[in-house]
Amino acid sequence: MTSSTAVITRRISRFLSPGRAPVFVLLAALWGCASPALDRHVIDQLPPLQHRGASLSVADVADRVPSVDLLAVDEDMRQFVARYTAGQDNSRLRLMSLHQAVRGAGGLDMQYDPFADGTAREVFRRRVANCLSYANLFIALAREADLEANYQWVEVRPQWSRISERVQVGLHVNVSVRLRDGKTYMVDIDPLPSTDISGSRLLTDAQGKALYYNNIAMTALAKGELETAWLHEVRALQLSPDDAHLWANLGAVYRSTGQHREAEQSYLQALELDFTEYSAMTNLAVLYGLEGREEERDYWLERVETHRRYNPYYHAWLGDEVAAKGDWAAALEHYQQAVALAPGDSNLVFSRGLIYYQLKDYEAAARDMEEAINLATMHSDIAFYQLQLEAVREARLVGI
Repeated sequence: MTSSTAVITRRISRFLSPGRAPVFVLLAALWGCASPALDRHVIDQLPPLQHRGASLSVADVADRVPSVDLLAVDEDMRQFVARYTAGQDNSRLRLMSLHQAVRGAGGLDMQYDPFADGTAREVFRRRVANCLSYANLFIALAREADLEANYQWVEVRPQWSRISERVQVGLHVNVSVRLRDGKTYMVDIDPLPSTDISGSRLLTDAQGKALYYNNIAMTALAKGELETAWLHEVRALQLSPDDAHLWANLGAVYRSTGQHREAEQSYLQALELDFTEYSAMTNLAVLYGLEGREEERDYWLERVETHRRYNPYYHAWLGDEVAAKGDWAAALEHYQQAVALAPGDSNLVFSRGLIYYQLKDYEAAARDMEEAINLATMHSDIAFYQLQLEAVREARLVGI
């Protein structure tokens, strides 16, 4: 085996890395077709939370949930931006200088902590952030530096459990910066490998703030602090009423207090906004199972199964499972289905090429890698695919 052939690596779809803590959700959505915008008056009419003999209404949110300005800057932050970007007319150079100042040891030396929520000012002083609080900080500083910066939602490819085939979808937030020449850069405290990303979209400032309150709500729910969870989830919905996963999370809070009808309506609202909202489907099935409503439970379990069947990353996951056991023929069958469902996904096509390589079908492997190069948009992916393609071509020539 030549040295270039040895470059070939198994890079079939990787999913959530251990220890990553993106935006908290119970089970999040695979973003699909959504309904028209929700009437915001629906939030005002939410049923009260009934817990331990007390009742909380939407009117209590204004008094009980502090208002925050996630992106406010102070004089120290203004001086920081001026120190590292003043006099730089080139927007790309200004972005790079600011990024280095925030992350570099000579600047803020920002560190990652999955539980470090906070506003831009809090993060600036603490110098520790998670993905969302880092976005708060960098957007605030970038705008102070006259850069066009916005929140960006990054959807992590789903990961199924080997035992129960339950799905978890990580939600990650970073920053998108658009420069004067139209080029866009992603800024992230804990960048995801491109192979882990299945989609992204820009968020408004209000949606970014909604995720901040949602984080607080889900942390409180995990601790059994149901009043805090409900108040903050409602505040999140006031800011972003069309986000299906927020409705699914609200349903989880209601269910924790035994308010099954309210939970059911929240899950159904989530599915009205996004019919692929996996969390709402699975939670409805659980809810109906608890109540002995077998026909309705079976209906939603079938919807869950249909969702898996038409999800390319589920088939890729199945392929990874059998590939780990060395069954490359079975892995190919699963990846054929995955690519058929998502023919434009460069990583799925490339991963199928790796399977062809393992099966010593070098022509098919080269075809897939060439196609992956054509489909890829990130320079790092293209460079990696080209390197692997050269190794495949050499393997074909030497007949190994």
